[in-house]
Amino acid sequence: MIVTNKTAVKDFLIFGFPGLDPMYYGPVSTLLFFTYMAILVGNIFILVFVGVEKHLHKPTYLIFCHMAMNDLLFGTVTLPKMISRYWWDDKIISFGACFTQMFFVHSLGAIQSLLLLIMALDRFIAVCFPLKYHVLLTNNIVSMACGLSWIGTFLRMMGVIYHALTLPYCKSNIVQCYCDHTSVTNLACGGDVKYVQTVALILAMFSLLLPLSFILFSFISIFVVALRIGNAEGRYKTFSTCTPQLLISCLYYVPRCFVYLAHYTGFSFSLDIRILLVLLYSLLPCAVNPIIYCFKTKYIKDILMKRLKNAKVGMKLHSNA
Repeated sequence: MIVTNKTAVKDFLIFGFPGLDPMYYGPVSTLLFFTYMAILVGNIFILVFVGVEKHLHKPTYLIFCHMAMNDLLFGTVTLPKMISRYWWDDKIISFGACFTQMFFVHSLGAIQSLLLLIMALDRFIAVCFPLKYHVLLTNNIVSMACGLSWIGTFLRMMGVIYHALTLPYCKSNIVQCYCDHTSVTNLACGGDVKYVQTVALILAMFSLLLPLSFILFSFISIFVVALRIGNAEGRYKTFSTCTPQLLISCLYYVPRCFVYLAHYTGFSFSLDIRILLVLLYSLLPCAVNPIIYCFKTKYIKDILMKRLKNAKVGMKLHSNA
């Protein structure tokens, strides 16, 4: 373990699950590997499928592409190092690599929150102001909004990471699953640690709670509008168009809110359970979101089923010939 002065910490150690028996390292690394493969295959499929299908070049599906890119990058930033930790017992991550990972982990998390806000705005306008939808939300407007979310968050996160880099690191060099701001700055020393952590926490809460407030407002508004529709078929159609967005938002926010509320109400978990919860709410949406896009979005599902039927017919004709 590297300790002592300001310049002593040159590397960090990815510790993982502290209570895990080495005999389970193989199964854990295999599970993480297949999770990463699911994230890669699912999100690349969404990007290629939407890119190839011109019928899907619409605001809603452009947002799905940005979400898929975000999930793909998050899995790539976090999982390979975790896999190597259990597969090859490669625990060491350099100081620079750790802070680079921290930058992308928090940037991609904040971008995800903003993309969910844009997604909620898309459904809010589509349901509450349907006649103005094609004027207020065009492909160009959505692309600009998503692009600004990426650029603005990256610039803001540079300041957060630079702030953390100003601290001297002279305690233990052990982090759990990956390098996040709280875990790493807890290893710093000096009187500015609490100040740096407080600034980062305020920015994180702003990134989390502001989009969440609008998302809740938009879905409540959609629910009220849907209830005013006179026929059951119309209500079902309205709710079904919002189901993917609602499921994706719940996957992102509900586990995080549960962990934060449990922490502030004094409900404690063991370290292994806390790490498992962090991995679940960080990585599960990345793997599950593509499935939601395909099977809970009627338009994508219909096109996908049509392509599969055409492929089956083509195979039958080829075999008969």
